[in-house]
Amino acid sequence: MSLSDFLRRAVSPWMRNGGPEDDIILTSRVRVARNLEDVPFPVLQTDSHANHVIQAVQNALATPAVQALGRFELLRCSDMSAIDRQVLVEKHLISRDLAEQVRHGAVALRDDEVVSIMVNEEDHLRIQCLLPGLRLKEAWDLANQVDDALERTLPYAFHERYGYLTACPTNVGTGIRASVMMHLPGLVLSGQMGRILSAVQQVGLTVRGMYGEGSDAAGNLFQVSNQVTLGESEEEIIQNLSNVVAQLIEHERNARRLLLQQNREGLEDRVCRSFGILAYARRMDSKETLQRLSDVRLGIDLGIIKGVSANILQELMVMTQPAFLQKYYQQDLSPAERDVRRAALIRERLRLDESGVR
Repeated sequence: MSLSDFLRRAVSPWMRNGGPEDDIILTSRVRVARNLEDVPFPVLQTDSHANHVIQAVQNALATPAVQALGRFELLRCSDMSAIDRQVLVEKHLISRDLAEQVRHGAVALRDDEVVSIMVNEEDHLRIQCLLPGLRLKEAWDLANQVDDALERTLPYAFHERYGYLTACPTNVGTGIRASVMMHLPGLVLSGQMGRILSAVQQVGLTVRGMYGEGSDAAGNLFQVSNQVTLGESEEEIIQNLSNVVAQLIEHERNARRLLLQQNREGLEDRVCRSFGILAYARRMDSKETLQRLSDVRLGIDLGIIKGVSANILQELMVMTQPAFLQKYYQQDLSPAERDVRRAALIRERLRLDESGVR
């Protein structure tokens, strides 16, 4: 299979589309945690409980209310290979925790992969909507529609005072986590990131790496999300996050302008060196790949590099991950072999832009 064909089949359709402020905001995500009443939380589940939840979700997906929102397919973790589960993690469609729930876990994916419903992760249901660019309200509206459609059939665990009940107390209330994936090379290169992170945390938000809690902020990618789910409405949570993100966008744009004004040659040299390495290197590890891709995407956004798709960062930050590489080459690869194949895939991907074949 050619890389062009593989890209069309394997990369989520939403990755090919742009969105508002997508030079800085790669994605907007809203995740809603829900549990079924009278069923133990997943941490206390038996096989019977887990199967009951999966079957209940399967039945709900078949109802007209859910089908009106798109075509869903439910996949059990036990029916997927370890590589396939890891590919879904790398595409941000399931969490690392769910990938390890081989006996009890499942996921329902909408055909465009904008919506995924994780089943029997930390909670019985985690409804996720993922969109390109700054589209938090749109992601929330869609998540809310899916949630309402499922709730017509599924009896949720709900308390009149505390709201939706969840396995982790920090999610009790609305059960909503809203986040944006931000590309912030300007703030990092200008040395402002530490001060910005401190200010963001003081207003009730949290900042993590590209794979959420416990992950590093590789490639200047940061996930900014709400911490509070109790005592605020969903709309207030979305609006508060949107307000802070708007300020972060302004700070990042100012930082990029200053970098160009104060050291244009140095910035151009950094960007072009990274492009050259990606275009010709024969061995690349994951960490260097993300950093070089970050530099190139910055160069594209600033007009330093032309003729290369801005989607390259979203595509290659997924496709150069270990499981995706092995899926593309259809074989198990050692870390050293992955470094060689990763470099080859990047060179091939860049040639697609040069030839105009996408």
